[in-house]
Amino acid sequence: METREKGERWKQIAVPALAGAVLLLSVLGPEQLARYQDRGRLNRITVEETTGDSEGYRYTLNSNEKLYLLAECLNHEVLPESELSAMTRSGAGNMDYEELLGTYAFVVNRQGPSEREISEEEIFKICNEELLSLKELGVMPEDVREVEPASYTAVLYSAIDVLEPQNNMSVWRVSLSTSHQNADKAHRLIEAYIDADSGKLYGFYVRTEKSWEELLPEEILEDWSDYLGLTGKEAYESENPLLETTSKYVKYRFPGMEEGSTIVTIGFYEGIHELFLKNI
Repeated sequence: METREKGERWKQIAVPALAGAVLLLSVLGPEQLARYQDRGRLNRITVEETTGDSEGYRYTLNSNEKLYLLAECLNHEVLPESELSAMTRSGAGNMDYEELLGTYAFVVNRQGPSEREISEEEIFKICNEELLSLKELGVMPEDVREVEPASYTAVLYSAIDVLEPQNNMSVWRVSLSTSHQNADKAHRLIEAYIDADSGKLYGFYVRTEKSWEELLPEEILEDWSDYLGLTGKEAYESENPLLETTSKYVKYRFPGMEEGSTIVTIGFYEGIHELFLKNI
């Protein structure tokens, strides 16, 4: 009987004590644990490897948006490359956009290509590779010769939407050098606009022996749009044909940014046998 009474008294004491200990631990435990962890971390340098989808994130435009941006910028290429070139492309994030005139700018990139873009040492090799691809697709006449670095110049430009500066792209303009007087232009690439990211040609002028009828411009445009990955192509009738400098051309429209669109023209200067694809 006495043993039973002692057990009851023990329970009466132990249960409240245990409840109190649990309550005290719940209140003070997290704080004490945090202090212990802090003592192990403070004043010590630790290195942790992290990976994530945001690593190396970069705002990119699709092909339709790039085409539209380049067309708008080329249409607004009216300023000399003196003061404007000097103050721009010191870094896209450091540019004083309020000092630029107009909504779009196509300016020389004095900073040079980034690590992700085609370098000056690579551009002619990439250009020739793309010319070969376009020949195989039937976009480029097969008689167009390879680009020889000694006969060409390559200048890196930045096409920028001044009001929305995150909309920008780097473009290599590869041109037959004007330093060679009376240079033979037959079967040559005269000029091309090349995406510094992908190496794709967004526009070009070439000399060829083919006639306009042999070139099949509708098929050229279809294959070229597939090559770039453009969408939404539709035929376009020029509002003022007198503005064209040749009667040999066809036009198509592609959706661009927001409500805007891009008019792409494939044309032919018959006297000099020059095929061109332009988006201005």
